Amino acid sequence: MHFEIEDMSYATACRLMAQGESELFSRASALRDRRYPGKLTYSPKVFLPVTNLCRDRCSYCTFRKGPKDAGAHTMTLQEIRKQVTIGAEQGCHEALLCLGDHPEAVFPSYRKLLGDWGFRSTTEYLVEVSELCLAEGLLPHTNAGLLSSEEMLSLRPSNVSMGLMLENVSERLCGVGGPHQSAPTKRPARRLEMLENAGKLKIPFTTGLLVGIGETIEERVETLLAIKALHQKYGHIQEVIIQIFRAKDGTRMADFPEVSDEELLRTVAVARLMLPDMNLQAPPNLTPEGHARLIQAGINDWGGISPLTCDFINPEAPWPHLRDLEAVCLQEGFSLEARLPVYPEYLESEEWIDPLLQPHLQRHLGATCATPL
Repeated sequence: MHFEIEDMSYATACRLMAQGESELFSRASALRDRRYPGKLTYSPKVFLPVTNLCRDRCSYCTFRKGPKDAGAHTMTLQEIRKQVTIGAEQGCHEALLCLGDHPEAVFPSYRKLLGDWGFRSTTEYLVEVSELCLAEGLLPHTNAGLLSSEEMLSLRPSNVSMGLMLENVSERLCGVGGPHQSAPTKRPARRLEMLENAGKLKIPFTTGLLVGIGETIEERVETLLAIKALHQKYGHIQEVIIQIFRAKDGTRMADFPEVSDEELLRTVAVARLMLPDMNLQAPPNLTPEGHARLIQAGINDWGGISPLTCDFINPEAPWPHLRDLEAVCLQEGFSLEARLPVYPEYLESEEWIDPLLQPHLQRHLGATCATPL
């Protein structure tokens, strides 16, 4: 199969991702500079692990817990309010609501807990959590795994954006021995369906590629092509994350070899060539020695960074100090600026943002500035 990617073929994209070339990074950074000149952005956030219970068992994940596992926890509204209040006082804009996928489907004890709290589902609880976050001064962005159109529609009036990592379009990775063999919601068709439904609902959406979980170069390119096709159809992919796999103790993939930072950088650069006008980010805490190189590879955003909470998905990887990150950005010729959890281009039209969110957005728009926390 052959695809045209700007001025290069599918085969060329695969070759560049695998081998690179002398001008790969300069081409990628030039494309970024054409669309996003002079600045790199990040979202000051509070990371709220609403529940770490999950029906999936991905082979690389330490976030997921079962009800009887040590550390299993579902945050109460009181706990959430405390974190959100502190985050708002510290200048954050985003409340990242991150959680396992529909634990009520497999854990009766969790269903009972929700019922005791007065909720019929996790999504119903998330609506309450989102409204609390708005009331306390933060803008919610929900990443709750697979959601139906009805569930996304119920969250839309209280979330400025939502997200779901596509990770990879390879069905092979869901087979026996693959990283997603025990993760039914990681089936590519199901994830692509949610991304398409988000487009139909006009929801600004974050997705991305997970690099280094056993996929081939071709499967990476095909994943980026799938993201590009959805964005061309609906215009709703506000951000594409290129995230590197890091092996974690206690997982089935604890001894799985990691790809090199150089391979990640080539993937980022090719993603920029394939997606020249899209927001592209790589988490800075997962490549702590590679910030300058990530800039050179073509990113224009660092994603969410918190002054208050750790990265609960990668707790072993601390956020960079913003002064240090700012210094790297300046060294490479860029300012570092805070942004909202919905990108500016989606604020220009009422079709992307529920009217109920406008007063909350206006309060935050006046507070964004170029000075890091």
